[in-house]
Amino acid sequence: MKPIRLSVNGRDIEAEVEPRQHLADFVREELLLTGTHLGCEHGVCGACTVLIDGAPARACIAFPVALDGAVITTVEGLADDPVTARLREAFMGEHGLQCGFCTPGMLIMARDIVLRLPGADDAVIRHELAGNLCRCTGYIGILRAIRAVAAERGAAGEAPVVTRGGAVAPPLHVSPLTLPVTPTRLSTSGDERPGRGEDVPAASAAFVPEKLCNPVELVQEFEVPALRAKVWALFQDPGRVIGCLPGARLTAPSDGHSVNAEMAVKLGPIQAAFGGTGVIAADPANWTGTIEGGGVDRRSATRVQARLVYGLDELPGATATRVRVEVAYVLQGPLAQMSRGALARELAERLTAAFATNLAGLLRGDAVPAQPAPLDAGSLLFSLVKDWLRRLFRRA
Repeated sequence: MKPIRLSVNGRDIEAEVEPRQHLADFVREELLLTGTHLGCEHGVCGACTVLIDGAPARACIAFPVALDGAVITTVEGLADDPVTARLREAFMGEHGLQCGFCTPGMLIMARDIVLRLPGADDAVIRHELAGNLCRCTGYIGILRAIRAVAAERGAAGEAPVVTRGGAVAPPLHVSPLTLPVTPTRLSTSGDERPGRGEDVPAASAAFVPEKLCNPVELVQEFEVPALRAKVWALFQDPGRVIGCLPGARLTAPSDGHSVNAEMAVKLGPIQAAFGGTGVIAADPANWTGTIEGGGVDRRSATRVQARLVYGLDELPGATATRVRVEVAYVLQGPLAQMSRGALARELAERLTAAFATNLAGLLRGDAVPAQPAPLDAGSLLFSLVKDWLRRLFRRA
């Protein structure tokens, strides 16, 4: 094992890696960035293309052990990049994707082409794209999409951007988050990870907070129609607050400093119940508090670690309170797909909306259900797809 430091999608990471582990496995299995796809694993198909120090590279033949200090960008790191956003629109408009397996690598390579070669013609694009293989589309739609964006940049007089030989493309936009995250050491040996079917022990009753390694971070805000002092008093009652979360409940009485809780999640035919423990800290002087915890779903062996920081701000007129919630979590195991990028943020927004509604009802005096229904992530996902299709056809 060798210690290394990398910057991945704008986040500093310290890790210990095996010399034989390639970059694609590292970002997929250890960082849960599965937008990087694996095809041939011989550096031929281009499905695993990422940016290393701003230049496209094959992640399946690049090794983290040789990349100490490098800046890595996967397709998830380009979510807010304007050039990539325009390419995504062009790929959809020109039907440049079918099964989608090659698309992440295609988009990263296409971005490099239009940055370096604004106004590139078909012959140039075909030559530059020769290392990315597609088995569905015949390349015509992909070619038209890249040509359209390259032509736009050429017509706008955009200067070529050097991405190789030392100089790199403009820095990517990274959404700022105020929740502090300290880089920690990450073991990639896999020895500590339970596999499918293993008997996973129940979480310890005495939870000890640990540093989260490369967590997903979310920030949500909402308002409730109540005085700040009343909302604060409610937040000091863990049972009532946890009961406002869909599918969540206390499994033992809380002493106000620690909690034992369970959250049931339904994803289609898959049902999971994350049981675990946590600790609570409150800062009345600043109207803020922290909840840290961890748990495991015994059926799937999926583990979760999370930290939640909340703050209460009194709104003008003192008739309502703004609640700010910052969450950082790490999900490891078969259900880790639920933590992916934009999907996680959309689900978090809807979960927050449900929590805010239940919290407001509780402040009005409504009762919390004794047997909360599990969080149905499948129905939320279906709703997200419908909303996306509605927006797509509205643009069309």
